[in-house]
Amino acid sequence: MAEAGVLICDDQELMRVGLRMVVDSQSDLTVVGEAGDGEEAVAKALTLRPDLILMDVRLPRLDGISATAQVRAALPQAKVVVITACDRDEYAYAALRAGAGGFLVKDTPAAEMLVAVRGVLRGDTMLAPSVTRRLIDRYVTGAVAPLTDKRLDILTDREREVLSLVARGLNNTEIAEKLFLGETTVKTHVARILTKLHIRDRIEAVVLAYESGLVRPGG
Repeated sequence: MAEAGVLICDDQELMRVGLRMVVDSQSDLTVVGEAGDGEEAVAKALTLRPDLILMDVRLPRLDGISATAQVRAALPQAKVVVITACDRDEYAYAALRAGAGGFLVKDTPAAEMLVAVRGVLRGDTMLAPSVTRRLIDRYVTGAVAPLTDKRLDILTDREREVLSLVARGLNNTEIAEKLFLGETTVKTHVARILTKLHIRDRIEAVVLAYESGLVRPGG
């Protein structure tokens, strides 16, 4: 299996050194570069084309959320894990909206960080447990009123059903089994959903499903 290239973006040299040691200790991961500010992070991402970027939220010149959005727009295949010293909900939510596949706090143990990195590389969404609980409370249990999003009106009933299952964390195989469909058919439905909604990936689809109220408690 080829090594996954990782770009480390943090304005603190000590943090970059620590992350490099963790990443380079793994046989399937390798650090391909470092950046100390957001503009440098975007430039190096475009040059080095890493498989995954560890992106700090607070960066000079360009913040990590904006840098994440720029990188994901230019390199949709690149994965991003946003890291921060504090697990504020608005940071986590903004990171997901920008296209990040993971959100971790800096005191996350190395073993857990590596699990998250590998999960994001596989296409999963990985969040710090405390953030997950609060986001569920806020956006899934009804603490925030759903937004009206007319984009959902253009989906067929089957596509809305598939989207709701994607939002609940089911993968294509599990959706196929639940709906008695072929896995290829499910992949086609997901692709059409992303195209119709003008969104990049499953992460944005999940956020939209929660915001719009398509996925509700007990549904």
